[in-house]
Amino acid sequence: MSEVLTFIESNLGRFRAELYAFLRIPSISAKAEFIEDTRRSAQWLADRMRDAGLEAEIIETPGHPVVLGEWRGAGEAAPTVLVYGHYDVQPPEPLEEWISPPFEPTERDGRIYARGSADDKGQLYMHVKALEGHLTANGSLPVNVVVLAEGEEETGSPNLVPFVDANIDRLACDVVLISDTSMFSEGLPSLGFSLRGLAYFEIHVSGAKSDLHSGEYGGAVANPGNALAHILATLHEPTGRVAIEGFYDDVIEWDTGTRAQIESLPHSDEQYRKDLGVDELVGEDGFSTLERLWIRPSCDVNGLLCGYTGEGAKTVLPNHAMAKVSFRLVPDQTDSKVRALLERHVNKVAPPGVTVQIKELHGGRPWKASVEGRYFEAATEALKEAFGTAPVLVGGGGSIPIVVEFEERLHAPVLLVGFSLPGCNLHAPNEWLPVENFERGIGALALLYQKLAS
Repeated sequence: MSEVLTFIESNLGRFRAELYAFLRIPSISAKAEFIEDTRRSAQWLADRMRDAGLEAEIIETPGHPVVLGEWRGAGEAAPTVLVYGHYDVQPPEPLEEWISPPFEPTERDGRIYARGSADDKGQLYMHVKALEGHLTANGSLPVNVVVLAEGEEETGSPNLVPFVDANIDRLACDVVLISDTSMFSEGLPSLGFSLRGLAYFEIHVSGAKSDLHSGEYGGAVANPGNALAHILATLHEPTGRVAIEGFYDDVIEWDTGTRAQIESLPHSDEQYRKDLGVDELVGEDGFSTLERLWIRPSCDVNGLLCGYTGEGAKTVLPNHAMAKVSFRLVPDQTDSKVRALLERHVNKVAPPGVTVQIKELHGGRPWKASVEGRYFEAATEALKEAFGTAPVLVGGGGSIPIVVEFEERLHAPVLLVGFSLPGCNLHAPNEWLPVENFERGIGALALLYQKLAS
């Protein structure tokens, strides 16, 4: 193992240069004008997998392609590890808020700033380099490996489950390894024990056949903007709970041991508040900040569109208003049931004179891990050896919908081993990844592959 770590240490400069080339490709899966760049990113990744010693191919889907890398020389007695990640990235807007260009990687204060540095190109590429370390230093891997990289994670992975179903035998594995999450704090490695699910909708409110003069018609015709504001105001109780009838019916209560473990983590509400630049933290009564983020559901308005928003005055009564609303879900909630509950609620509270339509964007189920077993122990040992401290268990407020699908379809446990940090500006301007975590994480993953074989 020392030869592998020595090889990694002596090639860290090259690894960073390669990552920067990867980050320069604007693989924005949500925008049609970047379809060729997204494909170029897939080709670049496949080429680097081959350079590392894997067999790799690009497999077409109805959307962006899947990159599949394989090495199966460890023999039938060795476990097979499926590594999952994604090479697509979020749109970088608003561009004016980036200190350096989003697709020109820049190092500042020990951080790599670029879109995709943390989510997920940087973390995915760490696996490729850890595998290269073994294959170059030893000529082999201690485990069989399949690397599955998709190009549609940031748009809800619409073609991934069909791909998995069509390739069940090829993707068969003993454990799934994902690095698309974060450490709890700097220097404190982490293993994920939960993820929230997602139910994401647009609420459209329509009124008159066209926009109207607010003086000529205001007070006599229903205003979709007013109606939408009323609907949104009914989604929460003063206590912070979601006010939709039946919303909490399927929410499981977490055990006291898990809540005590969350409480023991070195978290400061005051520092968290200061880091975010807010005057006060809010949320559901009776739960701590970390519990609200990890084990309780939430409802948030993500976008609003209504009337005239340009410079100056235009006294218009809009004929249409729209809001994007997302619900983060916890076990055992489902996005399909939340949609039914939302539709019933909106139909009940919508004022007269308008019509309301709910459009589903995408959803995903929540996940709760079993934090025991040989693979979990292997990850604990590898992270402790690499970082000098035992990892803590953390929840994830965001969603990785494929996690549940992997466990159900492949009958294999999932390990979430992430190396970004809170505040890395995922999905926001100035996304970053610590240089130290990128470099140390490669060694940690190399150790993990070795320990997974034990």
